[in-house]
Amino acid sequence: MNTLNKLKILNDPIYGFITIPNSLIFDLIEHKYFQRLRRISQMGMSYLVYPGAHHTRFQHAIGCVHLMQKAVNVLRFKGVVISVEEENALYVAILLHDIGHGPFSHAMEHSIVNGVSHEAISLLFMEHLNEEFNGDLTLAITIFKGAYERRFMCQLISSQLDMDRSDYLKRDSFYTGVSEGNINSERLITMLNVKDDALVIENKGIYSVEKFLVARRLMYWQVYLHKTSLVAEQLLIRVLKRAKELAKKGVILNASKPLTYFLYNETALKDFNTERLETFSKLDDYDIISAMKEWQYHEDFVLKNLCEMIINRDLLKVKLKKKEIKNEQLELHREKLIKKYNITIAEANYFVFTGSVTNQAYQQGNQNINILYKNGKIEDIVKASDQLNLKALSKPVTKYYICYPKEKL
Repeated sequence: MNTLNKLKILNDPIYGFITIPNSLIFDLIEHKYFQRLRRISQMGMSYLVYPGAHHTRFQHAIGCVHLMQKAVNVLRFKGVVISVEEENALYVAILLHDIGHGPFSHAMEHSIVNGVSHEAISLLFMEHLNEEFNGDLTLAITIFKGAYERRFMCQLISSQLDMDRSDYLKRDSFYTGVSEGNINSERLITMLNVKDDALVIENKGIYSVEKFLVARRLMYWQVYLHKTSLVAEQLLIRVLKRAKELAKKGVILNASKPLTYFLYNETALKDFNTERLETFSKLDDYDIISAMKEWQYHEDFVLKNLCEMIINRDLLKVKLKKKEIKNEQLELHREKLIKKYNITIAEANYFVFTGSVTNQAYQQGNQNINILYKNGKIEDIVKASDQLNLKALSKPVTKYYICYPKEKL
């Protein structure tokens, strides 16, 4: 009888060869819930701006496990005791940290499931898998929830210098071609240490941390909050909201079985039983794309036009401003649209709207990035750095946007 080789080596364009550390991680990767992440894009609609940004949550999760292996080895080398059970739990927690993402990463959270975050759904998936794997994920779940007694382990999963950020900044920079985001994650990990049960960076790594924070700020303005990505994601959210609205009225919409289920059923966190979670696990980017290709011919004016805009990349006009958008400006575009197409105010609001985006590269007071000196002294990166702009990076910057149609829908 053939047995699968469970210690596979994967070739990654960022780090080269990645080794799967053990058979538990291999079995989780092979599971259909995790394989679904191959069909969930890491950067949502950003490929409409950066054509190379077609990488997936699957690639990102594998990259995070690789970095976690490096982190565990570095900390052990420096005398930090990490048991085999804790090591495996760290690998499982970082592997599954994004498993709850819906199609196009964030669009689902604001449209067809009622304010249910991907973190909450990730936890549901992990608990379900824990039953399937006879309790082998129990410690990983405790660490993922931030409830484990050894604080630095929770920080490796979720903090301002966790393995998640260390991978996605480098990976997204590579696939978009935006070199400003290219951080030295290996150097950062080599400088990691633990003091008073918290993660710290040795003072030799201070410049790598500075580069990391500057890169994060630039990636947010240049990539994640790029105005075209922004309007495309807003349109996608509105496509799903409109579809949900029509479904409530009993309008028949052609879509895949999983998408149809969520369109015609209200779903809050309390509704996520095993059956609904199983249905959610069948949803991915392809359900949404194929639905939009179908809906661009629908008789509903709003749904048809929103879908056409995304499919043909003929998006709304978008302007970013430093000050809040005046109501009169909004009214002007709305009135123009209503007059031209004889539609209602509610329908016009799908095409004319405002919002805001905030960029804060570093949050002081929220799990600070601390620098460890040779004499044992610990200092926050903003105080330790001789870069004046790090203080500026810790202040949130808000920009306001207005979206409205070009001359013709």
